[in-house]
Amino acid sequence: MERKNILIMGAAGRDFHNFNTFFRDKEEYNVKAFTATQIPNIFGRKYPASLAGKLYPDGIMIYDEKDLTKLIKEMKIDEVYFSYSDVPYNYVMNKSAEVNAAGASFTLIGTNQTMIKSSKPVIAIVAVRTGSGKSQTSRKVAELLRAAGKSCLGKTSNALWRP
Repeated sequence: MERKNILIMGAAGRDFHNFNTFFRDKEEYNVKAFTATQIPNIFGRKYPASLAGKLYPDGIMIYDEKDLTKLIKEMKIDEVYFSYSDVPYNYVMNKSAEVNAAGASFTLIGTNQTMIKSSKPVIAIVAVRTGSGKSQTSRKVAELLRAAGKSCLGKTSNALWRP
């Protein structure tokens, strides 16, 4: 079986989650690179081997998204997976056109393929951009709910909190 060469576009969040839930340890895929544009000083770093799984003993390089077309051609990328969670429609469609013009397919992974079942309560905190403090806010909300003696009903994003 020939492995598909994959590039994942992201911002050191959903892209890493998508890798871990959809690509890691699947031999039909060869994730050649991540690209990013929103996180300062991330280019030239690697997604660590300790998290990347058995197929990536050296980790996976993270490149600047401005080199997307060049990377697709040089790495012979078959498919680009768009894994940002907070960009405008025009940005997504412009990237789709750029990827297609370079010869690769452009894909958005659905949530059914990347959701993780949890045995713990789940809190969803959303924001309009990366870096706005979602993680810290989630931790604080969880702390406050626990301090108030709350527990979670259900296992979906529509779960309710009760005393």
